Amino acid sequence: MNIILMGPPGCGKGTQAQRLQERYGMIQLSTGDMLRAAVAAGTEIGMKAKAIMDRGDLVPDEIVVGIIVDRIEEADVRDKGFILDGFPRTVAQAEKLDEVLDERGIGIDHIIELTVDEAALFARIENRARESGGEVRADDNAETLKKRILVYRDQTAPILPYYEGAGRLEQVDGMASIEDVTQQLEEILEPRSDSARRA
Repeated sequence: MNIILMGPPGCGKGTQAQRLQERYGMIQLSTGDMLRAAVAAGTEIGMKAKAIMDRGDLVPDEIVVGIIVDRIEEADVRDKGFILDGFPRTVAQAEKLDEVLDERGIGIDHIIELTVDEAALFARIENRARESGGEVRADDNAETLKKRILVYRDQTAPILPYYEGAGRLEQVDGMASIEDVTQQLEEILEPRSDSARRA
């Protein structure tokens, strides 16, 4: 099973991706980790990325997508499926990813958005900071979160109509408890009606 998790910073995508990985055995793919691994391994595409990063430039979409597809085509991901969390980040990346996956006959089974209320999201982050007793992650403050949400709104949120227009977007309530969000995701991934039909 191959899925993409969408949603703004702080909505819990990373936590849910880890839970899905533990339950279903899918492999959580991080573009940053894959980029570093490709560079370290000295692959052709990794060396192209390294040359670009050494110049201080951003790695173009086609190279990032190429690194993702190289990883997706490895045996462990082919066998177990994958979770993309935090990618694609732009409509151009989404279009390129669709194009390259289609060429290889690789399908995305579910594209799921964790929907949130931004005001409640700020409150959640502030509560997390208070409960941590001063040990706060760098991104766990309202100001940093606000900047990241503005970037998400500007660059990533336009992907949602792109997927929705193709009838591919599913949604869960990201403001629910961690357990409830996990249950909503499981209901999408294991629809009871399918089980009933098989029974």
